[in-house]
Amino acid sequence: MAVVLLVSIAGFVAQLIDGSMGMAFGIVSTTVLLLLAYNPAVASAIVHLSEIVTSLISGVSHIKAGNVDWHALLKVAIPGAIGSFVGAILLSSLDFSAARPWTAAILSFLGCLILFRFTRVSIFGKKRVARARWLAPLGLVGGFVDSTGGGGWGPVVTTTLTASNALVPRKAIGTTNTAEFIISISASIGFIFGLGPTNIPWDAVLALMIGGAMAAPIAAWLVSKAPQRILGVLVGNLVLGLNLRQLVVHFEIGGFSSVLILVLFGLLALGTILLGLKLQKFD
Repeated sequence: MAVVLLVSIAGFVAQLIDGSMGMAFGIVSTTVLLLLAYNPAVASAIVHLSEIVTSLISGVSHIKAGNVDWHALLKVAIPGAIGSFVGAILLSSLDFSAARPWTAAILSFLGCLILFRFTRVSIFGKKRVARARWLAPLGLVGGFVDSTGGGGWGPVVTTTLTASNALVPRKAIGTTNTAEFIISISASIGFIFGLGPTNIPWDAVLALMIGGAMAAPIAAWLVSKAPQRILGVLVGNLVLGLNLRQLVVHFEIGGFSSVLILVLFGLLALGTILLGLKLQKFD
């Protein structure tokens, strides 16, 4: 019961973060689920099954608000669905010891991606045409990373679309979030096939879904109040730090090496926070 309650709280917090900056529901939720001792495949399955509902609500809202570029959505969603299904089957076939460092490494990379996005001189730019030739590979990679890492569709796709100025930020977020509904369904089908429905903790799925749904209206208000750059930097450092710890423990890194990793991460965290505070003044 206590674990399920913590899962619900994780969904609440993750939705608050996701609703205010357009990404990180899956990454934050999966990181917490791993800390609660769920194995990587089950954690990712819980996240994607709950995201079917949350991404549907989000997608409908973005469509009504005119935040969707349909050309870009179709180009990323179909390859993304393929990538997410393949990734779910692959993760389901890995044993626990092999899957944990893989997932932690992907989440660490995604933490770095979040830091990259929110420490750029400008997180905005002039709109350009989203070229079809690279949208399909982007969707394929984003879908695969999303299911194997328990999240990452937003950081990979939204970050790329905004970093390249292919879409203005609201269109990038709206298109990515709307496409995520298709990605979540595809990944969920893969996990149900790979793990079997009896091996999925449906109480945790419901708890994460309820926590996210409760936070949705608050997140809608928070998006206009929270400093997105600072929040993004803090989330990026949190995700990176927690998953670096997972890797250090798994590979039994100790002594000088572990101290060096800790010091380097501390310097990175301090530097990105100071840079974020400085750049926030010009947003």
